[in-house]
Amino acid sequence: MTDHLNIYTVSLFGHRYIENIPAIETNLETTIKGLIQTKEYVDFLVGRNGDFDILAASAVRRAKNAFDYGNSSLTLVLPYMTAEYRDNEKYFHQYYDEVEICAQSVEAHYKAAIGIRNRTMIDRSDLVICYIDHKAGGAYNAIKYAVKQKKNILNLKNAAPDMQHLEFNYCT
Repeated sequence: MTDHLNIYTVSLFGHRYIENIPAIETNLETTIKGLIQTKEYVDFLVGRNGDFDILAASAVRRAKNAFDYGNSSLTLVLPYMTAEYRDNEKYFHQYYDEVEICAQSVEAHYKAAIGIRNRTMIDRSDLVICYIDHKAGGAYNAIKYAVKQKKNILNLKNAAPDMQHLEFNYCT
């Protein structure tokens, strides 16, 4: 008999600029902790293109440190090689468990690469966690794609601040 690890993959998307960071952070941490406590293994996929991405990566790291279950990973998915990554590779590998450069987007025009990377992350995901409060931008387009792919989506904009359980709804 072969043991097979059940990996639950979660992508995180949100607007480049966000307000009310403390409330979003609380909802995000509650959600992430719930996933770590209830899933066999969780791979969190994040970008690095704005406020929400940085907030999400920090929340995952805090939750991982708080529980120390060893059943989760934080993966940075870059759309292409960046000077920031190239010049700080050691730091990136200390902060993130893994760093990937998305093969599907690496050859694309830089203006299209992030969208291609986002769709690739969504295709891999069991759940998409987002913070979308307006109908414009790359994060909004990513969630529209996730809806078309019938992915489970949790928009933290609609989540109660004191979430006791996870609700996975399609984002509208």
